[in-house]
Amino acid sequence: MALKSAVINVMEAAARKAARGMLRDFGEVEQLQVSRKGPADFVSAADLKAEKVLRRELEKARPDYGFLMEESGQSKDGDGVHQWVVDPLDGTTNFLHGIPHFAISIGLLNKGRPVAGVILDPARDELFWAEKGAGAYLNAHRIRVSGRQSLSDCLLSTGLPFIGKDGHDRSMVEVRRLMDQVAGIRRFGAAALDLAYVAAGRYDGFWERNLQPWDLAAGMVIVREAGGLVTQINGGERVLEKGDVLAANPNVYEPMRDMLRTASGGAR
Repeated sequence: MALKSAVINVMEAAARKAARGMLRDFGEVEQLQVSRKGPADFVSAADLKAEKVLRRELEKARPDYGFLMEESGQSKDGDGVHQWVVDPLDGTTNFLHGIPHFAISIGLLNKGRPVAGVILDPARDELFWAEKGAGAYLNAHRIRVSGRQSLSDCLLSTGLPFIGKDGHDRSMVEVRRLMDQVAGIRRFGAAALDLAYVAAGRYDGFWERNLQPWDLAAGMVIVREAGGLVTQINGGERVLEKGDVLAANPNVYEPMRDMLRTASGGAR
């Protein structure tokens, strides 16, 4: 049985409390109040309620920690060392369309570096979690990235820009560059779960651009503790700052990176 630290227990308890209301809202999604942050960029009453619960529970347990939350932004500096980075509902568009593929993501930064993460998929009751130096887990079981060595055997995941977002041409060039080399590419619309699935060996690699820290912080820790590599697409280390990510098992990381570099060189 995996032993969770005190901080992981705090994160899990907050996520599960928020998930109860989220699942009720998912069952009555047609009645939810929804507003737009931008073209095809939605925020629902479920996002806001979950964020409120998460903020309350995390602050109660660790009153000195800071916050960076998707809907309310950076609302508390805290002790200047520890910071919760929270996405209360990753996959809002899936949620609003009745697709049961969404998650609660909570990352913990120490001096700006991710050190712990919890990603809860309420619909499947799957809790992905990790703490730096302690391994990665799905519920009570240790997880590892896949061991596949050839891209031709690999299933990859990515994100594609939607209306109002830049990078459509580049994304299509990258997908075309890789799709002839791999067993498949998926676009499921929840970056936190994409990273969790890389950690669990379900995907062999994942890349996406124009993400936010709350999309990435928890998943970065989980992938790395599962034995995977996580960098910017060009190999840089400023993932949270720049918002582009490449996560993969160590065998296919370099081939993916090199192909994406080549593709980006030919994209507008």
